[in-house]
Amino acid sequence: MAELRFSMETHGTAVVVSAHGELDITSSQRFDDRLSEAAAASDQVILDMSAVDFMDTTALAVIVTHWRRHTEEGGVFLLAGARYRYTKALWITGLADRLPMYDTVGEAVAALTGTGSGAASGPGASQPGEPEASAS
Repeated sequence: MAELRFSMETHGTAVVVSAHGELDITSSQRFDDRLSEAAAASDQVILDMSAVDFMDTTALAVIVTHWRRHTEEGGVFLLAGARYRYTKALWITGLADRLPMYDTVGEAVAALTGTGSGAASGPGASQPGEPEASAS
């Protein structure tokens, strides 16, 4: 089992948190701390899950908590690179349809800057800066 690692970098006004390894009960506090650190730096956080090899429901709870907090405070919390094989909990719970998810970090950054095609997966993808997505 590979040790879990996190990295953070800034992309414009957003902070990208990349997780590498397994997100589970043994790492949930470190995961929460890292996302809180990113939230303190920016109200736009992108969680890069492209190198996540496993995710359990404790990690899912951390993600949902941060997504809700950002949304309630007028910020944005996006997921990028989640692979079904390793992050099934997102789909099993139905959250993959509610959380704003993008295939790559680049697509998520483009959505924040308004330069993307708006091609997020799931209905939860409508974000500020995309008013046409909220029209009925």
